[in-house]
Amino acid sequence: MIDRRAMLKAGLGAAGILAIPAVFAQPGTSRTRIVFLGTKGGPRVGIGASNPANLVVVNDTPYLIDCGMGVSRQLVAAGVPIPSVKYIFISHHHSDHNLEYGNVVYNAWAAGLSTPIHSFGPKGIEAMTRTFWELNKFDVETRIADEGRPDPRPLLIAKDIDADGVVLKTSDVTVTAFRTPHPPITDNFAYKFETPDGTIVFSSDTAYNPKLAEFAKGADVLVHECLYVPAVDRLVLKTKNGATLKKHLMDSHTSTEDVGRIAASAGVKTLVLSHFVPGDDPTVTDDDWTRDVKKNYSGRVILAKDLMELKLPV
Repeated sequence: MIDRRAMLKAGLGAAGILAIPAVFAQPGTSRTRIVFLGTKGGPRVGIGASNPANLVVVNDTPYLIDCGMGVSRQLVAAGVPIPSVKYIFISHHHSDHNLEYGNVVYNAWAAGLSTPIHSFGPKGIEAMTRTFWELNKFDVETRIADEGRPDPRPLLIAKDIDADGVVLKTSDVTVTAFRTPHPPITDNFAYKFETPDGTIVFSSDTAYNPKLAEFAKGADVLVHECLYVPAVDRLVLKTKNGATLKKHLMDSHTSTEDVGRIAASAGVKTLVLSHFVPGDDPTVTDDDWTRDVKKNYSGRVILAKDLMELKLPV
């Protein structure tokens, strides 16, 4: 078990980067793993894959990346106590990435949260945090008085990201944000996690962006979103706003063939496909997702599935 009290000593360094002491796992245990909590792209909720969310765990400290609908339940299903989450990173303010942001913190509080959670995201995350607590003011203050719970509002410490660069540095992990286009959204960040066991990059939702390959250069694992064009064509045929939706999807996501180009250019050791667009077409096979990727990338390719774990080093 780790000593969570050590996390209370958090403070901001001279450069404005959050610097927090490391908490170490027992010798001989696997230090770094990725848990794919939700792998379906888009805001629709179905009975299949859950909406976007990922987890990096280093020395038993969980770092949550995005908070799509269902993330609280997925954490529980993965055997990760919700109050153990100490850091949240939001890539952008599409609802499938931030809809359960406040609620996952509330659910941590309901399960006994008593230590801080630091959250990072594009401009607006600080305002969203204040608004969430205002929305739930009656419930929170009632439970503080009626149930003797600590006030959760000071425990969620949000920070807007307004530029590329390091946003968090501990003795174990350095997290760097990188702006990548997701039209029409410009405040959209990929994240790089440099850990003792290797480097992990999460692409965020992104249009094809060769500069992302530079950001991910030499990474051990690149988790990249993907779009399968034939399935998009089928999707828009049964959608009232089909033409508009197709333009958005094609302009703001990366085709499987282009994902292969990014992975090859970056020279990553392992490519993980996730945030599947569309993510709920049962006729799309695993081979469909990987076929065009392999035209350009000859390395290891993994298709993420909900609750799949990947341990580093891979």
